[in-house]
Amino acid sequence: MRITLALTSAALALCGAMSVARAQDGAKPAAKTPNVAGKWTGTWTPQDPSGQPSKYPLAAMKLDCEVAAGKDGVYSAVFEGECGRPYKYKIKMDGRQAGPAVLFKGTTDLGPMDGGVYDWIGRASDKVFTGFYTSAGHVGVFKLERAKSELEVLKGK
Repeated sequence: MRITLALTSAALALCGAMSVARAQDGAKPAAKTPNVAGKWTGTWTPQDPSGQPSKYPLAAMKLDCEVAAGKDGVYSAVFEGECGRPYKYKIKMDGRQAGPAVLFKGTTDLGPMDGGVYDWIGRASDKVFTGFYTSAGHVGVFKLERAKSELEVLKGK
């Protein structure tokens, strides 16, 4: 009886120690919030909304963006570029941290001349900001990287 009690106590102690060790091994430090505010530059590329091969070339076009962090996960972004004419849109983006990135989503009405209401999602790390947009008649993607001067600021130069 004493041996059984001793073995049971030892087994329980060993299981407890293993559980604590597993919990400590599995504990990951919280991911650093990426700095997504600042200037970005790159391209946006329209896609054929039908999903069929396009009958016309869909070339990537220049896109610049400046992101400002707001309160409670709301960011403000100014997108500026060309689409046969210059444009500049200021939009609000809801963002949440997901590991080493911020995931964005938004809906904005660019007006009837520019395609109406757009929905989009995006992901930004310290260095790359990518996204997908769609509206009733338009679909596309964008890929931005830090503007050169922003990279120098982040590196402390």
